[in-house]
Amino acid sequence: MLLHIPQLFTGEEVARIRQALQQADWADGKVTAGYQSAKAKHNRQLPEGHPLAKEIGTAIVERLWASPLFMSAALPAKVFPPLLNCYRPGDSFGPHVDNAVRQPRGSAERVRTDLSTTVFFSDPDTYDGGELEIQDTYGTQQVKLPAGDVVLYPGTSVHKVNPITRGERYAAFFWTQSLVREDAQRALLFDMDGAIQALTQALPEHSALVTLTGTYHNLLRRWVEV
Repeated sequence: MLLHIPQLFTGEEVARIRQALQQADWADGKVTAGYQSAKAKHNRQLPEGHPLAKEIGTAIVERLWASPLFMSAALPAKVFPPLLNCYRPGDSFGPHVDNAVRQPRGSAERVRTDLSTTVFFSDPDTYDGGELEIQDTYGTQQVKLPAGDVVLYPGTSVHKVNPITRGERYAAFFWTQSLVREDAQRALLFDMDGAIQALTQALPEHSALVTLTGTYHNLLRRWVEV
């Protein structure tokens, strides 16, 4: 399931973030890639634990945890702290699948990468190329969202970032371990939750709401891992 979450950050906030990123000291992006991914990864990245990455990452997580859409789709249990990257002309990240388990630097906690998330900080018209291509059950999807927007997609999917031919592409990315491991199960729960919310708005006294809500929670009880 691919999910677009619009306007996590306002245009003014994005402008401030982008200005800070333009002045940052970037490292080789290969430092957080696995063996196979490193051969395909050609970009720049803020080191783990970088103060700017921590500041922006904290804001991202706080806002997404306050987003009913994200919470319904991701059902988050744990998160790998967001990282920041930069693509300039000639940079790309070839086809790859994210490592199944990530361990933040300096932490004993491991995070299973059920879901990948990208937050865009560059407006699409300021750079050419740089599309995030994701292979899912409906074929290959190209994602190039407005600055401040978010895309959520399964960590199990093959994906890549197309070569940049003009401008700069700034983004944040991170992984979430969900309470529900399987993407198909999360998608069913997300669709059911959306239907319940719509029915609650349209027919708040409808007797089916109790049954539907009960079924949702019984499915969640069956599938959740805590």
